[in-house]
Order: sequence, then C-alpha cells, then structure tokens
Amino acid sequence: MSRKFSDGRLVIASHNSGKVREIGELLAPFGVEVVSAGALGLDEPEETGTTFVANAELKAHAAAKAANLPALADDSGLAVDCLGGDPGIYSARWAGPGKDFAAAMALVNDRMGDSPDRRGRFVCALALAWPDGVCETFEGVVEGEMVWPPRGAQGFGYDPMFQPQGHTVTFGEMEPAKKHEMSHRADAFHKLVAACFQR
Repeated sequence: MSRKFSDGRLVIASHNSGKVREIGELLAPFGVEVVSAGALGLDEPEETGTTFVANAELKAHAAAKAANLPALADDSGLAVDCLGGDPGIYSARWAGPGKDFAAAMALVNDRMGDSPDRRGRFVCALALAWPDGVCETFEGVVEGEMVWPPRGAQGFGYDPMFQPQGHTVTFGEMEPAKKHEMSHRADAFHKLVAACFQR
C-alpha cells in the first residue's frame, strides 16, 4: 500500500524549468502547490545511480531532507536500441554543461550512423520522498523511433527527434496537451497519482 500525499506543498526536485512546468501542470488538478528546488536554492545532488529509478530516489531524498517537505523527483531520458540503451541516464550529460540539446541530438544521430534500427523510447522514473525517508517510485515508458533531421519547436530536450509509435509527428511538433496525455512522464504520473494522490 503506497503512502498518500496529504501535504499542500511539494518540492519538484529539478532545476529544469521545462520539467518543472510540465510536472506542475500534471499536478494542478490536485490543488498541490509546487515549488522548484531551483527556486528554493537547493543544490543539485550528484547523480551517482546506475538506473533512472536510483537517480530519481537520490534527488527526491536530497530535496525532501533539505527543504523538510515532500519532494518529487524525476529522472528521465532517451534510450536508443542500436546504441545499447544510450544515452540513457546520461541523456542530459550528452547535452554538455550548456544544455545544448541540438548538439546532443546530432550526437545521437551520428552514433546511430546507418543503422536500420531507429527504435527507441523515453523512460521516466518518478520518486516521491518524504522527510522521514519514505519513498514511492514509479516508472513510465513511451516507445517510438528516432527521426532526422529534428522537427518542431515544442517540448524540450530530445523531443524534436522522437516520433512516438503510431504517430506521424514528433514530440517537438505535437501540441503540449497531446504530448502530456501520452508521454513517458504521463505514464509514470498516472501510476503515481493512482497510488498516492486523491482528487
């Protein structure tokens, strides 16, 4: 049985404004006030985990402890089949210190070379931690394929090169509301909400 969230305020353990906005929109129906780790001046812990779940837990525990509030962390990324699952947990690092995702997408495409296998997926792990150490984790996935050149200016990160299964547009071309309905983050969120939130 998962612990229910009953506090009014929740720290989003991220300094990524796109991610904070997306999570805030998904939690809006529950009347939860969200505040980002960046706005609270919290440090970003070093992500030493070897899986999305481990890194999400690490970030959620660090923020919950530092803010003395429940904290929700997400660790997500792109896993490309012909690259053995890379960039995976290193998805943000491939963009470098300047968070240059145009360069990161070019790197993915270069590494893929002429591979006929363009399959990949976005994976999202969510961890909801309380200051007392309790933590609930959920994982979501959306399957698709890599396209080149990138298309669209919506979304963020690798969205312009990812075309979800059964669609003819990339996440970069898709209306944000449509993406929210079917993304890896939405998949993980449905599981989180079902387990821990009540309308």
